[in-house]
Amino acid sequence: MPSRHPLEADLDHILSHTQDGFHLLCDKEVFVSGGTGFVGKWLLESFLWANERLGLNAKAHVLSRDPDSFRSRHPRLADAHQITFYKGDVRNFDFPQQSIDFIIHAATDASARLNQSNSLLMLDTIVDGTRRMLDFARHCKAKRFLLTSSGAVYGKQPPTLSHVPEDYTGAPDPSEPMSAYGEGKRLSEFLCAIYHCEYGLETTTARCFAFVGPYLNLDIHYAVGNFIRDGLAGGPIRVSGDGTLYRSYLYAADLVIWLWTLLFRGKPGEAYNVGSEEAISIKELAYRVCNAFSPSHKVIIAQTPNPGVPPQQYVPCTEKAKVELALDVWIDLDTAIKKTILWYQK
Repeated sequence: MPSRHPLEADLDHILSHTQDGFHLLCDKEVFVSGGTGFVGKWLLESFLWANERLGLNAKAHVLSRDPDSFRSRHPRLADAHQITFYKGDVRNFDFPQQSIDFIIHAATDASARLNQSNSLLMLDTIVDGTRRMLDFARHCKAKRFLLTSSGAVYGKQPPTLSHVPEDYTGAPDPSEPMSAYGEGKRLSEFLCAIYHCEYGLETTTARCFAFVGPYLNLDIHYAVGNFIRDGLAGGPIRVSGDGTLYRSYLYAADLVIWLWTLLFRGKPGEAYNVGSEEAISIKELAYRVCNAFSPSHKVIIAQTPNPGVPPQQYVPCTEKAKVELALDVWIDLDTAIKKTILWYQK
């Protein structure tokens, strides 16, 4: 008897909220950049699940700098007959001679280390990569184009603004090289707007915030991933700052529902915040992760808060996506944390 898919419940959850949209992929071709990252793996998992369950006869094409390395780590995804991999850099890859109907551009190195050590490379990868993908969309006459952008386009969220909406006009500090990631995403969105207005390409933008779930890299700058890593190692769970910064976290399965829905039904030329509105301090997050382990672990907070400094926030307003597209948060944070821990334990 074949073993059950470890993400079966999540994939059924995704399909239950996207089934009507997935029917648009019947006999169609989808191209994904960034298909080997956290978001990309979830897109491929859900694509394969929907393709099989709904009999779509759809094909996915994935751009990767190192398909062989991905195949060695994820052979089930890499060897699926419905997926074809192309080796290349998103900035200058050769256009496959293939008719493509839908494009998801999710290729960005979100490394804080790269943003600090080589801001020009970060900027070039984001901007040149987006331009190349948009040119490819015109070349292959794609119908729809989804850009995965970031809440970083808003710059620092003012302490007086609890949830940042899409029409907030703040921006990263252009005098700070560390703004390369946010500025790059702003330019990417600008390019999408130009291609939509001048060439009629149906571009939609997903401004992504913070997420948790299986496939999340536990060893880079994501606090929730670091806390889960510490807990899996037996603790203690360490907070490197003072724990006052506020974030919000959307579970990966809900994230993918939002992304597929934006690809299928998002308004062309528009951007949507993608994330949870449940604000939580990093300190509270550490304890929530701690309590998800049995037995629970000790939490160590490295710094003492400065009472004269208001806490920084990075929390979206998602009213637009909820009202226009009936999107929501179906999996609460505690459940999301527990599901992620269980996946890594297995």
